[in-house]
Amino acid sequence: MGDRLKGSVGVELSLVTVDLAIFTIRNDNLMVLLVERGAEPFLGRSALPGGRVRTNETLDEGAHRELWEETSIEGARLHLEQLGAYGDPGRDPRGRVVTIAYLALGPDLPTPVGGTDAAHAYWAPVAGLLRTPGSLAFDHARILDDALERTRSSLEYATVATAFCPEVFTLSELRGVYEAVWGHELDPSNFRRKIIKTEGFVEPTGEQRPQPTGRPAALYRKGSAQRLSPPFLRSAF
Repeated sequence: MGDRLKGSVGVELSLVTVDLAIFTIRNDNLMVLLVERGAEPFLGRSALPGGRVRTNETLDEGAHRELWEETSIEGARLHLEQLGAYGDPGRDPRGRVVTIAYLALGPDLPTPVGGTDAAHAYWAPVAGLLRTPGSLAFDHARILDDALERTRSSLEYATVATAFCPEVFTLSELRGVYEAVWGHELDPSNFRRKIIKTEGFVEPTGEQRPQPTGRPAALYRKGSAQRLSPPFLRSAF
């Protein structure tokens, strides 16, 4: 980010930035991408990746650029959507800064590489951060909370759970997405029944994957549906 800008008539302008809450699942745990800040303010503190939007780029372009510059992760691989705007006074000690937060989801994303003003980039368990919200710089704990709730709610009403999965996956792997995001175990038989009955959620590939024990598991891919009808309400599982 940077210092405030001055308009042509001497009026102080607020900076616009983007911040990204990027979720993936590793070893059955919901993880978020963090960077260790390599500059003030909050030098050495953990933060969501992001930065200032340039005058010649859109918000989406700024989000993709910051993602690449700070982590070397290609945004085209992700499900990316705007989460909301955050502009409370005092959220940035340098002045009035409004940020547009993005939510991104991806399957088992690679180990990131820090860059620009990020000294280090890494995946952190969301559950641990929720217990220590003060560990994040700026108001990023609030953004993380909002991003998590958006993701949990999206899994109830849309088919975005498949964004966490590879191109082909088992129903057990899909169930693991729900368990990692919602934070509790689901009954395998009940989950399978709901998935199969929901038109367009998944499509069978006709192939199977050998398992360490038991029968091979059927493989599926994302179906054509965008919305879940009926919804997968958390309270029903």
